[in-house]
Amino acid sequence: MNATDAKKTVLIVDDDVDFLTQQRLNLEGAGFDVRTAESQAEAEKLLAGFRPDVAVVDLMMEHMDGGFALCHHIRKKDPTIRVILCTAVASETSLAFDAATEEERSWVKADALLAKPVRFEQLRREIDRLLREGRA
Repeated sequence: MNATDAKKTVLIVDDDVDFLTQQRLNLEGAGFDVRTAESQAEAEKLLAGFRPDVAVVDLMMEHMDGGFALCHHIRKKDPTIRVILCTAVASETSLAFDAATEEERSWVKADALLAKPVRFEQLRREIDRLLREGRA
């Protein structure tokens, strides 16, 4: 973000408190307003009262498909919210899926997919890209 941009809001949803804390501190240090939730249910309550510019969502939380369900909820609430889905599924199960094509994004309901472990530089690059695309 540069000085002329309004402060952007990022919602991070993950049941891993260490991931939440690390990414929140990094994003706040980069100038973002950050809200966090530790579950799909907590995120849905937060979303009832505010609109983030970007949501970073873990795939598996209190339910195996909690991240998918939350992505669908976000898209239904406001299809302009940019969504990044983070998951360790590929590394743990060798199952591969992506959000690279329009068809994949249509069922995943995410604009990007990042494999865990996620480095802050990766996350920041995706957030910046999605925010740029959202302005275009």
